[in-house]
Amino acid sequence: MSTTTTEVPEETASRSSDTSDERFLRGASSPLLRRLLSRPELGSLAGAVAVFCCFALAADSFLRASSLGTVLYASSTIGIMAVPVALLMIGGEFDLSAGVLVTSSALVSSMVSYQMTANVWVGVGVSLLLTLALGAFNGVVLARTRLPSFIVTLGTFLMLTGLNLGLTKLISGTVSTKTIADMEGFAGARALFASSFTVGGMQIKVTVVWWLALVALGSWILLRTRAGNWIFAVGGNEHAARAVGVPVTATRTALYMGVALGAWICGQHLLFSYDVVQSGEGVGNELIYIVAAVIGGCLITGGYGSAAGSAVGALLFGMTSKGIVFAEWNPDWFTFFLGAMLLLATLLNTWVRRRAEATA
Repeated sequence: MSTTTTEVPEETASRSSDTSDERFLRGASSPLLRRLLSRPELGSLAGAVAVFCCFALAADSFLRASSLGTVLYASSTIGIMAVPVALLMIGGEFDLSAGVLVTSSALVSSMVSYQMTANVWVGVGVSLLLTLALGAFNGVVLARTRLPSFIVTLGTFLMLTGLNLGLTKLISGTVSTKTIADMEGFAGARALFASSFTVGGMQIKVTVVWWLALVALGSWILLRTRAGNWIFAVGGNEHAARAVGVPVTATRTALYMGVALGAWICGQHLLFSYDVVQSGEGVGNELIYIVAAVIGGCLITGGYGSAAGSAVGALLFGMTSKGIVFAEWNPDWFTFFLGAMLLLATLLNTWVRRRAEATA
């Protein structure tokens, strides 16, 4: 009898434990939970909500319409570049020339228009062609030399930095371009690249529209097209992708040209916002674009990320940079917060991905 009485509770406990484990497993493997855990932007979205609440409580002026418009503008100038940079990182590559490429695009538009005394749209068109050619150059050199993208784009970064300064001094005699505000076509170009409009008392810059359009386009490419499958395949395993017929070289070249397109949009905004361009601008911004993409869920190793995540990363950057000002905190701490967000986002994204793989 004693043996029987001791065995029954053990069996009951065992069945109870098994039932509880099965319930946990069924919950963990539910389609909704799997979808949530598999989203690259999940961690950054939670961080964005936390940062928004933090500054909403710390700064009374943060929730004003004018302040939110400023935050959106700061986010959009980063987000326009963060989207194509994110797609490039999903494809397993980097572009360290992205920051100076923005300035190069603006310089070409300004100097071609001024020196040729032509309609500014001529300069804008020439700038687009040249900027896309520079993006294609990065992709072709990468494919032909088999060098790491870090080395290839670092070389492009250094060359463009020197060309921006040297050619501007040679042509203009100073480190900045001449004003083109009085040239034909300037008003139309400013309306397209640097105008603003009001929505509910909030002034919205047109860069926000460009940003949202690029997020929608990037998401569509990644999730609804064959090219999106190619991007994930190339970033996940280049050799396996090539073995199943994915055009690896063409895909990477197109991704670098996508970064160039974003640089062209930002460059035109820079030019038509201020009429002139300083040749030394843009250095260091490439790191900000990469940080926004990583905070948004992209992995350094490639093959994982989203366009929407890069938008959330850019929004986090905008909220932090402007929220510190509205809260009247010491702005010297901004880079500390940025580095902390980068580390926390990377750790959280890695954890989320591992949970997603475990519940698949």
